[in-house]
This record gives sequence, C-alpha cells and structure tokens, in this order.
Amino acid sequence: MEIVVLTVPDCPNETLAADRLRQALDEEGLRKVGFTIRVVSDQAEAERIGFTGSPTIWIGGRDPFAEAGRAPGLACRVYRTPDGLAGAPELDELRQALRVGASRG
Repeated sequence: MEIVVLTVPDCPNETLAADRLRQALDEEGLRKVGFTIRVVSDQAEAERIGFTGSPTIWIGGRDPFAEAGRAPGLACRVYRTPDGLAGAPELDELRQALRVGASRG
C-alpha cells in the first residue's frame, strides 16, 4: 500500500498530519508500512495531480478525505472532524481510511 502526504512548502500542518498518520499505521498493526512526504510547489502540478490543499493524504493513490467540487490549488486544507475543523484528519478517521486502503490492496 503506497501512502503519500502531499504538502505545500512550509505547511503548518505537515507535522501534525505525519504524526497522526504514523500513529494510525502503528495502531492498525502496519508498523512496517512507511509513507512519503511530497511537496507540491506550483499550481500546474496541483492541477495535474488533483491536489486540493495541504496536507493531503493519499492512500493507494486515492484521497479518502476528498470533497466533491473542491478545486485543485496551493492552499491550506481543513478537515471536517467530529470536533470541528482541523488541520489534519482525526486519528479514528485515518485508521478507517487505512483499513479501507488495505482491503483494496
């Protein structure tokens, strides 16, 4: 399972997203699964890959937190969580996304 954290340069939520992702992987018994952090630095690249804000987490080439109609762009991204808006998905949401990603292969 390939996992990528996509960010813009100097994203204030990159560390939060990476830390939560690592914790979710560990808690799901996926300690050996790593992930890559990839910086998206221009609008053309954002449009080409469908990047809709930083940080974005791809699991198996998909954004499990995608929102329909969101335009690609170099911007900060907020996530709707049970506790309100946040700079990264909640741990429970990440674990669920990892389970779905693992089941797809």
